Amino acid sequence: MTSPSTTSAPVPPVAAGDRRRWFALAIVMTAAFMDLVDVTIVNIAIPSIQRDAGATFSQIQWITAGYSLAFAAGLVTGGRLGDIHGRKRIFLIGITGFTVASALCGFAANPEMLVASRILQGGMAALMVPQVLSIVHATFPAHERGKVFGLFGMIVGLGAVSGPLLGALLTEWNIFGLEWRPIFLINLPVGIVGIVLGRKFISESKAPRALKLDLVGVVLVTAGLLMLLYPLTRGRELGWPVWGYVMMAGSLVVFGALIAYEKWKAAKDGSPLVELSLFKVKSFAAGIAVQTVFGVTLGIFFLVWTLYMQVGLDWSALRAGLTGVPFSIAVSAAAGISVQKLVPRFGRKVLQAGALAMASGVLIYIWEAGRYGADIAPWQMALPLVVMGVGMGLIVAPLTDAVLSDVPQEHAGSASGLINTVQQMGTALGLGLVSVVFFGVIDEHVRPDRIPAEFVDGFQNALWWVAGVLAVIFLVMFALPAKPKQHIEGGGDQGAPDADPVAKEPALTP
Repeated sequence: MTSPSTTSAPVPPVAAGDRRRWFALAIVMTAAFMDLVDVTIVNIAIPSIQRDAGATFSQIQWITAGYSLAFAAGLVTGGRLGDIHGRKRIFLIGITGFTVASALCGFAANPEMLVASRILQGGMAALMVPQVLSIVHATFPAHERGKVFGLFGMIVGLGAVSGPLLGALLTEWNIFGLEWRPIFLINLPVGIVGIVLGRKFISESKAPRALKLDLVGVVLVTAGLLMLLYPLTRGRELGWPVWGYVMMAGSLVVFGALIAYEKWKAAKDGSPLVELSLFKVKSFAAGIAVQTVFGVTLGIFFLVWTLYMQVGLDWSALRAGLTGVPFSIAVSAAAGISVQKLVPRFGRKVLQAGALAMASGVLIYIWEAGRYGADIAPWQMALPLVVMGVGMGLIVAPLTDAVLSDVPQEHAGSASGLINTVQQMGTALGLGLVSVVFFGVIDEHVRPDRIPAEFVDGFQNALWWVAGVLAVIFLVMFALPAKPKQHIEGGGDQGAPDADPVAKEPALTP
């Protein structure tokens, strides 16, 4: 995730001995970590939620997809609100709302309340998260930001590793008989401390020429996505009614209206939600396509993988969480190497190698699932997971730089925000597609002894879709620049003193 702010606020020089900025950094990094963990921690607890709360499969999809959808719809708006009303103020509102929403999730009386609370949580994260790197930029002088962004990279890796494990432990321990609820309630003390310390240590900052809010654009984006995702998620349960197809077709009309409105908005006051002129840059348009479709693969894989292990193979949450550790470690290691060593030398080929590696890991997984069936062991999953993890690490870390490479500097902030928005939208779409590629294959009403075989079949079918999508990603990557300008000697705007820092900031994605 990156800040979708469109302008950089001129800030007074930060005193080198001012330790308050490090307290501020710890606070915003904790908030970023809380958001990252909250995405990964939920997946591992899904079977427990299903058993304890009686959630249907479509409700399970919305518990995850609702968060991504609300987060995506509010990201750019959250960044703009910080620019206009103050990043500290909006951050504190966001972390307060996120903490309250976490409490509502933890005390949800039924699946419907949990879905609504997760949507609220995603919306509050959209206020909180965009301010994180904006506050860092406003708080730290330029010569210290490299160190700070390196720390953010570590936080991403730690969140990827600790989220599933923490979720597994909290679920397995069944604290006070609360089953899955502590995965949300753990945010309460963290959030309260963040609110109290944030008021004291974070300095306020605003953008001098903040753009106006484009609420119509937000409504059109959200409406279009809902019209597409709701029928996908509920269609199988309801027998694919005609109104579902009408809604999905109507979503195309809404997205067409969005494009027309954004063109008009840009001509009227220059403050559209989506800067359409960016799509004239071939590498950016291709990168947005890659980021969206990559989000789809992540949405499909992680939900299906969790259900396969815990429902199909009847593994405990802890066993499933530990099985995912090699994947998380491989992602973190490959991400660090790709940015520091590989991309400066090989450029775009690193990302394409990542897509091929992920596809190879998926194919190995398909073979193993068919070969070993319900008797597959965690150690046998290690090979495909490590190969997939290495591939994902080669993609996620350098992708933002590659996409932003040819974007005009004045649009770097809005372009960065759009990249993160479309990935969240892609993830929500992938979660919606699980109804088709996974649940559409399995029969939920078979005899208990047939459940493992059904889930193995569904898992393999979903992974074939993931492999196909990764092949498409590989081909689309040919439109990215051979070497991002940031990695060409003397290229880009690295030396520009007033350059928007967002283009250089890491994309923090779970």
